[in-house]
Amino acid sequence: MTVGTSLEASRAVMRRAARLFPGGVSSPVRAFGRVGGTPRVIERALGARVWDVDGNELVDYIGSWGPMILGHAHPAVVEAIRQAAERGTSYGAPTRQEVELGEEIAAAMPFIERLRFVSSGTEAAMSALRVARAATGRDAIVKMAGGYHGHADALLVSAGSGATGRPASAGVPAGTARDTLVAPYGDLDAVEALLEARPAAAVIVEPVAANMGVVPPGPGYLEGLRALTRRDGALLIFDEVITGFRLGRGGAQERYGVRPDLTVLGKIIGGGLPVGAYGGRADLMRLVAPEGPVYQAGTLSGNPLAMAAGLATLRLLTPEVYRDLETAGRSLEEGLAAAAADTGTPVRVSRVASLLTVFLDSEERFAGLFHGMLDAGVLIPPSQHEAWFLSAAHDASALDATLAAARAAFAALTREG
Repeated sequence: MTVGTSLEASRAVMRRAARLFPGGVSSPVRAFGRVGGTPRVIERALGARVWDVDGNELVDYIGSWGPMILGHAHPAVVEAIRQAAERGTSYGAPTRQEVELGEEIAAAMPFIERLRFVSSGTEAAMSALRVARAATGRDAIVKMAGGYHGHADALLVSAGSGATGRPASAGVPAGTARDTLVAPYGDLDAVEALLEARPAAAVIVEPVAANMGVVPPGPGYLEGLRALTRRDGALLIFDEVITGFRLGRGGAQERYGVRPDLTVLGKIIGGGLPVGAYGGRADLMRLVAPEGPVYQAGTLSGNPLAMAAGLATLRLLTPEVYRDLETAGRSLEEGLAAAAADTGTPVRVSRVASLLTVFLDSEERFAGLFHGMLDAGVLIPPSQHEAWFLSAAHDASALDATLAAARAAFAALTREG
């Protein structure tokens, strides 16, 4: 691994970006707001590593926030995209590839009887809620504090790690916010009280919370949500944008054995290209235009490049790949916990499959960990409220480099007190 210290080129690019983009970025977390310092401007990526414009090589745990489960620039995925691009990049018409990818998803997730492709997880969640409201004739929805389901107005209430019970963004109409009811993640009694006080169209939940750090569901929680929604006539929506095809081919619903009415997907099903999907019970999906009265459309929905990349990715996700990801995740979890214990650093490592978060006791100490690891050649998400994403390309050398960097960073934190 080549670890450099120069950031001259990254700083130059970010100065140009600041004149063009709000905060100099196209998505807020990229600005390093929680950890400070200069964002690394990425030039290229391969396998488990990325290289910035200064030539610094970094073991990568961002992985485009989840879709790079096979690693960056996997040859089969790149070749599928190349072949698709040679046939044209967008048609605005049906394609064979979208049918094949849809069949692949439905075979892996049998609770998805019918589905619709869109271009982002935000679109998918927004559309699923529209279906739920049409199906039930109700306006209210229930979400969990800290749960992030994209940046549609109704879902930016108590969203992400800064959850407050209020809109997490200016510009969200007060009337919209009033229709979004919020319960703490894991608290079935709170959900029951909300549903008893006001009939809701749906309860939407990340089955494994991954936008306030990785928080697994407690025993009986998902089963309890299923029972409450069924009793009260609300739909249960699993947002599996992150967990879908990451916790296993059948996602969280397979792992925990709970059947939602609707499922929201993204990330991995596009193999790194922009994509989203929502689907579920056939009777609900028949409400979507042109069959039914729920309007939703998109020029780039089912984009042939995204369909090709997603299909190539899903076909490579064998049981052996998931077995190896579980093994790598366990090794990293245990190694990080051991390194923290050996250096006297109080941390909590939370993991589900190949999703992992390291929690420290303050944002300042996490910033120290982040920069200590970055200086040693390991790029982790710039917030302790985001998940680390392992890929099939994180081999022994990548894990060894990660644990060495973490041990040194933990030791530095302990010395600083």
